[in-house]
Amino acid sequence: MPSLSTQLTAQDVEVLSAETCHKGWLRLDKLRLRHKLFEGGWSEPMDREVLLKDHAVGVLLFDPERDAIVMVRQFRVGVLQEPGSPWLLELVAGLIDTAESAEEVARRESLEEANIEPEDLLRICDYYNSPGASNENVTLYCGRVDSRQAGGIFGLEQEHEDIEVVVLSFEEAMAGIQAGTINNAMSIIALQWLAINKADIQKRWS
Repeated sequence: MPSLSTQLTAQDVEVLSAETCHKGWLRLDKLRLRHKLFEGGWSEPMDREVLLKDHAVGVLLFDPERDAIVMVRQFRVGVLQEPGSPWLLELVAGLIDTAESAEEVARRESLEEANIEPEDLLRICDYYNSPGASNENVTLYCGRVDSRQAGGIFGLEQEHEDIEVVVLSFEEAMAGIQAGTINNAMSIIALQWLAINKADIQKRWS
């Protein structure tokens, strides 16, 4: 049976040079490196650019009594050149850029972006968003909320946020994945996790 782990570590990579190409809202570094090979020896030196970002937190806001999902819609420059609208349906999310814990960020961002605070938080998973080009790591939570009063426009003006709160039934959210109207990794991962675990979560939060 194949092993889920490997004996190769960061100690098996030699960084020959490193420079920061850009440092603004995002930071881009260029590395020249080589690494050990599975069959022994070393790779040839190679150049790689890496996008450096703070740890991110996402929150799937779930109302177990009404089987409803609270999501947010906001402008995303990364899809500006793609077909369709650059205003995406997403989870509440934010970055850990202070001494806050991931759970504290989950609660703060829920208030800032959706004007709602989860009563409970369940950790879903941690994952790397695009490890071939970025160090961005994401922690996902599922938060218990009452969706009856959810709605409105929120966000922090100093962060140029203009965020619409959208309440969907669970069926509508899953249909959104199939239709491609919910098309970002964070939301898809969290909603598919909910599809697998929803009965247990509703039982726990009943």
